[in-house]
Amino acid sequence: MREVLVLDIETSNTFSEVGRDNFGALNVSLIGLYSYDRDKYFAFDENEIDKAADFLKNASKIIGFSISRFDLPVLEKHLDFDIFKTPRFDILDEIEYLTGKRISLDLLAKANLGVGKNGKSLEAVNLYREGKMEELKNYCLNDVKITKDLYDLILKQRHLMVPQWEKEPAKINFDAPILFDY
Repeated sequence: MREVLVLDIETSNTFSEVGRDNFGALNVSLIGLYSYDRDKYFAFDENEIDKAADFLKNASKIIGFSISRFDLPVLEKHLDFDIFKTPRFDILDEIEYLTGKRISLDLLAKANLGVGKNGKSLEAVNLYREGKMEELKNYCLNDVKITKDLYDLILKQRHLMVPQWEKEPAKINFDAPILFDY
C-alpha cells in the first residue's frame, strides 16, 4: 500500500556530542509516524526501525518539519532504499523558501493552532537516557500531531501565519502543486 505519512524522529545523542552535521553518528531512539490512509499514529523504538522502514519504503509522500535537513539524513543509514527519492513536503523548507527565514515548530504551532510543543528537542535525549520511553513516545507523537495539524491547515486554507520578530505575523501562501497531488 502506498500511503501519505507524517514523520518525526528523535535521537539518543546530539550534534554537540558527535560533531556538527555528523548525521551518520546520530542514533535514532524513536520514529513517530502518522498514516493518513490508516488514520493512525505509530511509534517505533530503536529496535523497530525495520518496521518503520517498511512504512517509509511504501510511502507515496512524507510530510514533516525540517525532515530534509534532519530526520531523513539521520534515517538514511538505516534504510536499504533512497529515502530522498520519495516525494516530500517539508513545512520548514517551504517557509524558509517563501520568507528567507527559519522558525521553530513551537512558534508556528502557537501562531496557527493555539498550542505549542510539550517540551524542547534536547529533552527527548534525556527522556531516552532516563529510560522514559512512554514519555519519549508521547513527546515525539505530539510533534507528529502538530506537524499533521499544520499540514492539514495548509491544505484547508492554503496559508499559515508565520510570526515575525519585529511585527505582526505574516500570512504565507502555499500554492505549490506538491501540496495537492494526493
